[in-house]
Amino acid sequence: MRLNKAIFQSVFMILAVVPSAIQSEETTKSSAAVITKLQSVLEASSSVTELESVLKTPLTKVDAEKAAKLIWSKHSEKVKPEREAELKSGKLEIGKKVMPFTYKKFGEKPKNGHSLWISMHGGGGAPKAVNDRQWENQKRLYKLEEGIYLVPRAPTDTWDLWHQGHIDEMYTRLIEDMIIVEGVDPNRVYIMGYSAGGDGVYQLAPRMADQLAAAGMMAGHPNETQPLGLRNLPFALQMGGNDAAYNRNKIARDWSIKLDEMQKNDPKGYTHFVKIYEGKGHWMDGEDKIAIPWMQKFSRNINPDRVAWRQDDVIHRRFYWLAVDPKQARAGQELVVSRNGQEFEVEKADGIDQFQLVLNDKQADLDQPVRVKFKGKTVAEMQPMRTLENIWESLKQRPDPESVTSARIEVKLKP
Repeated sequence: MRLNKAIFQSVFMILAVVPSAIQSEETTKSSAAVITKLQSVLEASSSVTELESVLKTPLTKVDAEKAAKLIWSKHSEKVKPEREAELKSGKLEIGKKVMPFTYKKFGEKPKNGHSLWISMHGGGGAPKAVNDRQWENQKRLYKLEEGIYLVPRAPTDTWDLWHQGHIDEMYTRLIEDMIIVEGVDPNRVYIMGYSAGGDGVYQLAPRMADQLAAAGMMAGHPNETQPLGLRNLPFALQMGGNDAAYNRNKIARDWSIKLDEMQKNDPKGYTHFVKIYEGKGHWMDGEDKIAIPWMQKFSRNINPDRVAWRQDDVIHRRFYWLAVDPKQARAGQELVVSRNGQEFEVEKADGIDQFQLVLNDKQADLDQPVRVKFKGKTVAEMQPMRTLENIWESLKQRPDPESVTSARIEVKLKP
């Protein structure tokens, strides 16, 4: 007797679903148990080692979100007194570096929190007294309709005072402090700077783009940096047409052309605003303040459909939903990856052989397999696993409640 094809297909579907349903039920139970264990450990302020037995247990989407919120909430509660004292002191100390700062609030606090504007002074390569005067000038240079205007004083007096490696770490710490203490919206953090401060914007914006909503460069010089990493960060560039020192005006025009070309080739990226003030020199008579309303239109795009990452001489371990082993990271490496649903396409991998996708459920459906392709071939395909270990590692690397990831996929581009 021949088996009816329709009946056969129905039986096959039932047999395929039953084990999956059982597995799903078991995962849900174990996932809920992880949350119960996590709550217990956090409430008792126990060591994370108490969680070792459940760190790799698969979590459901709902429980992964609960875990992230629980860990961030407990962390914020624990460090808040220390961070309040840090902000009250008006100086940030990391290692042997000290960064004084002041900040002022403007306008009513929106529902999602104040915006934060980090504004960098000029000077550099000058005596301390000169840079101190530049700091004082920066404090009154711009005003906001809404937001917190934070003006740091560079920890050093060297020419590269705003783009040395300690700056990235200090800004990440300051942003975290302002989120925890002042309720700043993590998706509305902006950087801006004038002269040597503009140098800092040129350098910091591409390498810290995933922590920012927009950046404003005034009268600076990029030195060796490149704009590749600005793909998802709106960038304002303003320069006096006669500001010829170090070829600043010529380089600004070159960057304008370059950004136009990059946006033409990638219409969803490289949003920019360029204004050259013809006839003006290094000082733009305050007209550069028009960058502020342009910048404040934007919120951070934390889950872009395409990430373009160029590793600077200051190494970063993570950039949006990409991550690398810092031991293998080198200045000048370039990695460009796009995503479409469950498929990720490596478009460019210059000087890099392996990396990780660090994901949450906003970037892909983590209940379904994820595929990674390179040069037309599949180089990784697997079912992502949400775990407490991944969430914990994500928050350790980036103390940001909006960019927590719960799954990790290793990608090797060479066998």
